Amino acid sequence: MIDSTVFENKLAAYFTLGCKLNFAETSSIGRLLAQQGIRKVRPGEKADICVINTCSVTELADKKCRQAIRRISKQHPGAFVVVTGCYAQLKPEEVAHIEGVDLVLGAEQKLDILQYLSDFKKQEEGTVITSATKDIRKFAPSCSAGDRTRHFLKVQDGCDYFCSYCTIPFARGRSRNGSIAQLTKQARSVAEQGGKEIVLTGVNIGDFGKSTGETFPDLIRALDEVEGIVRYRISSIEPNLITDEAIDFVAASKRFAPHFHIPLQSGSDEVLKLMRRRYDTALFAHKIEKIKQVMPDAFIGVDVIVGTRGETDEWFEKARTFIESLAISQLHVFSYSERPGTQALKIEHAVDPKTKHDRSNILLDISARKLHAFYESQIGKEKTVLFEHTRKEGLMHGFTENYVKVEIPFNSSLGNQTRRVRLNGWNDKRDALTVTILE
Repeated sequence: MIDSTVFENKLAAYFTLGCKLNFAETSSIGRLLAQQGIRKVRPGEKADICVINTCSVTELADKKCRQAIRRISKQHPGAFVVVTGCYAQLKPEEVAHIEGVDLVLGAEQKLDILQYLSDFKKQEEGTVITSATKDIRKFAPSCSAGDRTRHFLKVQDGCDYFCSYCTIPFARGRSRNGSIAQLTKQARSVAEQGGKEIVLTGVNIGDFGKSTGETFPDLIRALDEVEGIVRYRISSIEPNLITDEAIDFVAASKRFAPHFHIPLQSGSDEVLKLMRRRYDTALFAHKIEKIKQVMPDAFIGVDVIVGTRGETDEWFEKARTFIESLAISQLHVFSYSERPGTQALKIEHAVDPKTKHDRSNILLDISARKLHAFYESQIGKEKTVLFEHTRKEGLMHGFTENYVKVEIPFNSSLGNQTRRVRLNGWNDKRDALTVTILE
């Protein structure tokens, strides 16, 4: 039984590190607390409750989480500090020993936060409660609502892949998902609230359907019929799980944007085997070619890890050559980070930090050239832009359906609105295109 008197006149602050999935879940936690009358702090106010949703994808992510916990505890002296997320799930005892932490919630418990907050008042002062079970089974529906323009809809959680370098299956549990009926209901709710764009998010969203006997193509077909949503974007999806059927559907759909984020991780088949990835470069190349065949203007972002154990100079050069050959738009480059308990630690030949840094810069240069070329290819074309609310230096920005960032003088009436535009050329900072509004 939840003791609602615990929450009277309380203020809460929310802090999210890491992926879009975390942002969706933090939003759900915020709604749960708001239903008990707990108001979100305004600038300058001190919180009674701080909720920190953490990431643990790399050792650097762990370090940033520790720094954030200490900083937030100092910013809100006396606040009840709750830490949840992947770092809390993987290293609950370590988190519990950080000064200022009162409650540590694992992946299975984060949406039971109200009960834990209520029960905590019965505990001895100075006690830190930790709750992070190893058996993670529940699927918790989540959809961010912090930005009326773009929402992140959690459609799946967990991963069954156990790549050699990754701890996410331990932090998030096995693959599971919501039902299509449940998720389309959430999408309709977003539309009713005035949301125009939804990003489908999860840990391994192409694996959608394991819990319900449905498929990812089934899901996107159903979501495409939800009136009021202008566009959907598919967040990171494994190359072996984005079927040609799904690609063809996106090309012909009413609302799904020609925008893909596909993890490659390495352009060397030898390194892919060491990583225990479930595809090779031939399959990856086929997916890129297929997308460009049916959607020539599609934006394709690609994740790559450099300096993983076993990555020799020869294999990195093969990866670089392969990546150069791909008709992609941008790279997201990550340096390999050793994670306790992973199989990658058994691989001989650790790449030194300087080599990792050099390889990262090589790929970042490729990314900059490819992104510039993609934007150049779009100049002169007509597209549809959804404008954001944000104002900066008298300007506002938005994105086309194929994820080209555009910039115009600020006009409050255009926030969360779509307009047909012609893409003209580069802005002064050369990080966006200017446009002429056609309608």
